[in-house]
Amino acid sequence: MWPMGHLAVAYLLYAGYCRARGHGRPGEVPTLVVLFGSLFPDLVDKPLAWYLGVLPTGRTLAHSLLVLVPLTLGLYALARRRGHPEYGVAFAIGTLSHAFVDAAPVLWDPNADAGFLLWPLVPVPAYEDGAPTVTALFADSLGDPYFLAEFVLLALALVLWRRQGHPGVGPLLALTDRGSGRGS
Repeated sequence: MWPMGHLAVAYLLYAGYCRARGHGRPGEVPTLVVLFGSLFPDLVDKPLAWYLGVLPTGRTLAHSLLVLVPLTLGLYALARRRGHPEYGVAFAIGTLSHAFVDAAPVLWDPNADAGFLLWPLVPVPAYEDGAPTVTALFADSLGDPYFLAEFVLLALALVLWRRQGHPGVGPLLALTDRGSGRGS
């Protein structure tokens, strides 16, 4: 899945979690945390595999539940100790949704492999011809209904985000105001 799909799925799940818990709309900072969490596995694995050659593929270390579950539990414990358990929940929803959404094609594609969820216990085949390029990945995705579904998810997430008052924008605007000297 592409970043837009991960962002959309994580936001929709987190907004649903907030509603189910009676919190109303997602909070400002937790929204940023869930969005960061939704990209975290790729922010770790892609550079380590594609540019540094340390990992066999772009879906290994930070896509593995053997890493993500202890990491999210540890971050939740730390956030709770600091008085912000919602940050830990937001990160867990973002990062775990990323891994599971990347594994989803095994439900309909007999050639798909979700072994990365248990890497390194389950080996993943290394790139045969070197790391793929973003352009090649994009070209391969164009006719894929899974890729096209990401646009639907993104549209749904954007509509919901707008209805909820654009949570997450406030802290970003505050940072730009401070950086420009316009704040206070």
